[in-house]
Amino acid sequence: MANSPSAIKRVRQEATRRARNRATKSRMRTFIRQAQEAIAGGDRNAAAVAVRSAISEIDRAASKGVIHLNNASRNKSRLMARFNRLSD
Repeated sequence: MANSPSAIKRVRQEATRRARNRATKSRMRTFIRQAQEAIAGGDRNAAAVAVRSAISEIDRAASKGVIHLNNASRNKSRLMARFNRLSD
């Protein structure tokens, strides 16, 4: 357990950041899942809207440092690959 005042404050800060990061990552995953479901549904217009919002959420998480930039690029690339296969 933290003993010094600075260590106690650090524990509080980490708890706050962890909760914020978890919420951001969960929101990102929700948007990705909705985009994948829209793609699976086959409606190209609905899928385009869902993919655009998912990519926006992925970028937001990456800009906040919740996920690595390469992780964001990989997620966006895979999502777009699925979307592009929809048109075939």
